[in-house]
Amino acid sequence: MAKTPETEHPQKAFGWAARDASGSLSPFNFSRRELGSEDVLIKILYCGVCHSDLHAAKNEWGFTNYPIVPGHEIVGLVTKTGSSVQKFQVGDRVGVGVIVGSCKTCDICQQDLENYCPKVILTYNSKDQDGTKTYGGYSDIVVVDQRFVLRFPDNLPADAGAPLLCAGITVYSPMKYYGMTEPGKHLGVAGLGGLGHVAVKLGKAFGLKVTVISTSPKKEVEAIDRLGADSFLLSSDPEKVKAAIGSMDYIIDTIAAVHPLAPLVSLLKMNGKLITVGLPDKPLELPIFPLVLGRKLVGGSDIGGMKETQEMLEFCAKHNIAADIELIRMDQINSAMERLAKSDVRYRFVVDVANSLASP
Repeated sequence: MAKTPETEHPQKAFGWAARDASGSLSPFNFSRRELGSEDVLIKILYCGVCHSDLHAAKNEWGFTNYPIVPGHEIVGLVTKTGSSVQKFQVGDRVGVGVIVGSCKTCDICQQDLENYCPKVILTYNSKDQDGTKTYGGYSDIVVVDQRFVLRFPDNLPADAGAPLLCAGITVYSPMKYYGMTEPGKHLGVAGLGGLGHVAVKLGKAFGLKVTVISTSPKKEVEAIDRLGADSFLLSSDPEKVKAAIGSMDYIIDTIAAVHPLAPLVSLLKMNGKLITVGLPDKPLELPIFPLVLGRKLVGGSDIGGMKETQEMLEFCAKHNIAADIELIRMDQINSAMERLAKSDVRYRFVVDVANSLASP
């Protein structure tokens, strides 16, 4: 007889879970594995709310295995370490992002690109090494292999820094890999949400000219006055888009909804690069002629490996980059998800886990 989530492991845990495609979350008793020699036990302080959490809770990508405890932007404190752990000590402030495991031995893992490992283990809605399900950061504790635990810089705020563990690395990694870091070059940021607002801050830190591309005229003041973008392009205004054709060296497309790519491709200069990091639930249409005639590139990127994620955290600490957040209690998560679906947040919800997650 299969064990229940509450009894399959020895350590009692408590969180909030979705049980079906309604995506509604409610209190959930489950359990975490006993510490192995390489494991770290973490008391969760804060957890960011990613758009992926919403997709997964509602099974919009089609592979959710209920019940699901979302959350992969975790900041917490080490409370116990396994016998072979040398990287961390009790009391250390640490982070856990989108992944908690990989094979560690393949060529990809040897390049510190664990996020692309064929056997990658996601922080939630994934199968762990022992075949049991992983549960995420909308919970009181988590047990993670030390390789997948990050040292959280002292001068990064734990709450506003939490979204960097997904939103931050999701835009930092492609900027580094695709060479989108040359001072003076022109970066377009399509979509001004959880990912986009961090991309603006990183772009300015790299010395780029940054233009926010959005369908919402209300975001112009936010983009320029609050986030420091150099300019704003209203993508729903054909005349303004026409005037900006061929003006950008790079575009990071952070939009999570289905949208046309042709207008974005048209904004690129020759040799320009459009990198998509949003995850719409349906395919996007890609016109080929503009790519061929302009020697343009369309690429993608998926978070980053552990080494690069640590590098990103240090970079953000050095340049005082954190997310703009709205702090919520755990019992506000369902209304927050409803608002997130409407893009009604500036710019990332973060759950104050330690101060609001109480077991019934």
